[in-house]
Amino acid sequence: MIQGVLFDMDGVLVDSESFICKAAIMMFSELGIKVLPEDFQPFVGMGENRYLGGVADQHRISVDIEQVKVRTYEIYQKIVRGKLSPLPGAHEFISKCRNKGLKLALATSADTIKMEVNLKEIGLSRDSFHSVVTGLDVEKKKPFPDIYLKAAECLGLKPIDCLVVEDAESGIESGKAAGCKCLAITSSFNAASLKKADWICDSLLNIPEEVFNW
Repeated sequence: MIQGVLFDMDGVLVDSESFICKAAIMMFSELGIKVLPEDFQPFVGMGENRYLGGVADQHRISVDIEQVKVRTYEIYQKIVRGKLSPLPGAHEFISKCRNKGLKLALATSADTIKMEVNLKEIGLSRDSFHSVVTGLDVEKKKPFPDIYLKAAECLGLKPIDCLVVEDAESGIESGKAAGCKCLAITSSFNAASLKKADWICDSLLNIPEEVFNW
């Protein structure tokens, strides 16, 4: 029976993909490298190390990943200020889960700085969840199961009793590999890409009640 909900952040609670993509493109431009939005698509949901590093590899350039992350986040913080909004149903779904007595964890592949910026911009905080796990807390990022295994552990729950809420194929693979049930939101990818999920919805406003009854 469901006892906990493990939330991804980007694409589930907030749509920040276009902004981090723009920030990354601007960062690479400062290095004299022209990259395109589609270059980042294979690395969505895998954390900024892979997001930036994967594109650098594609263009056969060597970067100091920590330095380029710092610069990307500096740009990101400036361009998102006052422009991020919670995705439809995000606040309502969190409240519904709390009212049902479920334990909540945020499990994002993003680094802490990006997580804090995003939560602040959409009116949430660490205290909105019983536990928070970021990409800095696990060595192996999505699609490996580590982040959801750790999130369940931090809640004191078994993964089999947890629901993962995701928007990316790599996240669904991560949640399923951890042994969780998965709810996919088609905010970033189409339903065909997320077919491994147990349930697929267009937004958190349209969650079937069966998601809570297993």
